[in-house]
Amino acid sequence: MPQRPALASLLDGLVDMHVHSGPSPFPRRFDHVEAAEDGARIGMRAMVAKSHHHNTQMDVLAMRDRLARVAATVYGGIALNSTVGGLNVHAVRMCLRMGGKVVWFPTISSGRHMDCHPEDGSFPTTTVPLTLERIDVVDERGELKPEAGEILDEIKEQNAVLNGGHMYPEYIRTLFHAAKERGIDRMVVSHPDFVLGVERSLCHELVGLGAYLEHEVAHYDPEGPERWDPRRLLTWIEDIGPEHTVLASDFGQVTNPKPVDAWLRVAGALLDLGLPEKDLRRMVHHNPSRLLGLDA
Repeated sequence: MPQRPALASLLDGLVDMHVHSGPSPFPRRFDHVEAAEDGARIGMRAMVAKSHHHNTQMDVLAMRDRLARVAATVYGGIALNSTVGGLNVHAVRMCLRMGGKVVWFPTISSGRHMDCHPEDGSFPTTTVPLTLERIDVVDERGELKPEAGEILDEIKEQNAVLNGGHMYPEYIRTLFHAAKERGIDRMVVSHPDFVLGVERSLCHELVGLGAYLEHEVAHYDPEGPERWDPRRLLTWIEDIGPEHTVLASDFGQVTNPKPVDAWLRVAGALLDLGLPEKDLRRMVHHNPSRLLGLDA
């Protein structure tokens, strides 16, 4: 794909915190190494491999010989769905102490996700039959479950990133307030207007706690499945502020474009709409680098 030299330099050093490379029970177009290799086209500095089903840090360690030949650093994490035992502090502890960087609270096992995808939570259909169980972080009184608190303690101790997953907005609010009380300052809300449906007022409250809003270029790529108008993304950035915003790809699915191609199209569209170059740089480089502790 032809690209403008200015755009290539702006994206150089990009950190993608949301890449759906494989292995995975969902069909993927490449594995973590191949995703990192393709990222060289825009000088990608680092990426986080996300799976809804398993601890990806073990994938990263298993691929370390191949990854040693790739410029970008690949990190793993864990999503707290039923396939890892839900709110399983033991699984979180292993992932983070083996080098994982991100803990996503329930995504496909969340009640909110199941409301949006009642077909057993599958989007798309898995390549092997799997069972899925709903996981909630609060009890019948609306209070945070003790096991969720244990996981927050581990995230704090390991300086990892807390992601609200696909949960109901009020559950994310409860979780992030508890995280703030523990001194956690690396919090992320992924795609607040996709699946989650977080109101702007609550987004501002979460940002006030120190959270970042992560928006996915996947939703704004004209060759992707959603094809939202990039002006919608620009409105979010202007409202919340680039200092509280992270851009990520959320791509890697077998039927979707490669993340790099989406990055080029959407970043170019934002610049054409008048987004300052320094703001783009902040959202794709500085903010995610800070979250992952790359410049510490």
